[in-house]
Amino acid sequence: MTNQKLPSPLIAVIPVLVLVGLVVLSLILFGSDALSGASQMSLLIAAAFALLLGRATVHFHWSDFEKQLHKNFKNISGALIILLIIGALSATWMLSGVVPLFIVYGMKLIHPAVFLLVACVISAVVSVLTGSSWTTIATIGLALLGIGKSMGYAEGWIAGAIISGAYFGDKMSPLSDTTVLASSVTGTPLFSHIRYMMFTTVPSFVITLLVFIIAGWLFPVYNTGDSAVYEEILSSRFNLSPWLLIVPVLTALMIVRRWPAMITLFLSMLLALAAALVFQPALIREIGSVSTDSFALVRGAFLSTFGSTAVEAGNAEINELITTRGMQGMLNTIWIILCATTFGAAMAATRMIESITGLLLRRVHSTTGMVGATVGTGVLTNLTMGDQYLGLILTGNIYREMYRQRGYESCLLSRSMEDSVTVTSVLVPWNSCGMTQSTVLGVATLEYFPYAVFNYVSPLMSVFIAGIGYKIFKKEIPS
Repeated sequence: MTNQKLPSPLIAVIPVLVLVGLVVLSLILFGSDALSGASQMSLLIAAAFALLLGRATVHFHWSDFEKQLHKNFKNISGALIILLIIGALSATWMLSGVVPLFIVYGMKLIHPAVFLLVACVISAVVSVLTGSSWTTIATIGLALLGIGKSMGYAEGWIAGAIISGAYFGDKMSPLSDTTVLASSVTGTPLFSHIRYMMFTTVPSFVITLLVFIIAGWLFPVYNTGDSAVYEEILSSRFNLSPWLLIVPVLTALMIVRRWPAMITLFLSMLLALAAALVFQPALIREIGSVSTDSFALVRGAFLSTFGSTAVEAGNAEINELITTRGMQGMLNTIWIILCATTFGAAMAATRMIESITGLLLRRVHSTTGMVGATVGTGVLTNLTMGDQYLGLILTGNIYREMYRQRGYESCLLSRSMEDSVTVTSVLVPWNSCGMTQSTVLGVATLEYFPYAVFNYVSPLMSVFIAGIGYKIFKKEIPS
């Protein structure tokens, strides 16, 4: 690939435009069902187009694509297993009664007018402690979604508050894999990276909280009558024993002990499954029963982890809330990640990503331009690579030497990467983060997009702080 000709930016941007056009078409034709196959096919068609265009213009070698594809799949393999475990985890936390218990307690403790604020703050705290937005959203996020819906809030607002808080924590936690990756790719000490991020992240979070405070007071959509109905039905359908809190407490303990995420999530799922068998045996037997037999409980336990379950609660909204999809619910997500990764490999192998970012770099003559180009590249990689990890690695590799040559500290690059790649990944429907969170919460990406305030304020704040030059230092460059 080193001797391969670089395509012109005009050529390189064509596959991106093709992808956007195909995704829009799939949404028009299939609506919310586009993610069940049409969007995946759009990514594969765009990847094929990029490869054909690359072959016709720069004569790239097919082996370069195969190597890039192997590399990309290797990078996401762990995430795919975690996705399956998260599907089982979110289902067992619901069916065990853990999430319904949080919903009932939350309705009693949280005043509706400040719910969005509290949801955002709770998600942020949990995410800082866990280092994972995915874990936060799949556990406490589901409970907060149920509480908010019982108060009458629109799902977009609730999901936006949860995601804003979760990605603040994911970005600032020393336990976060994206935080560690951004610092390591740029050669920045981890805690120097986190401290430097505070100059853009704290103002962005303050703005986010102000938006949710104002929204809570200006739009009093809550309905205490609905809250009472939720509490009554959930209490009658589940055995909401305080002993269920053992599951989240032990999960928190594993997180504090810094056990690997895959192990923590899997053990938490097993704990919740055991709790379901102890506290909700009738419900699990109902799920597994095709006839009256002694294996219904065992069948129900298995089914609750991998299959779709529909529990009848006598209320349409609550039925939707406590419906679970298990591991099967994550298959479309995995499907689209694989297709997005293929498109990213095609764009990288043909050097089209490199060409597009090179155009940006040639126009950079100031600190604002440098940070703006980095942020723009970060957003672009989320749109084209389909995975935030690939985006962080690619953006860091593109800009690392240029930041050094121009005398900028490495923490400016690592911060700009996190301000763009990490937080905007969840706003892209075909990105692994966007697809995962929309699947877990059951809220379409485009539905929560306007309300995920922190996630689109962060890249703007990054450019603004660079523009005013606050805490940005340049080293002397030897002549």
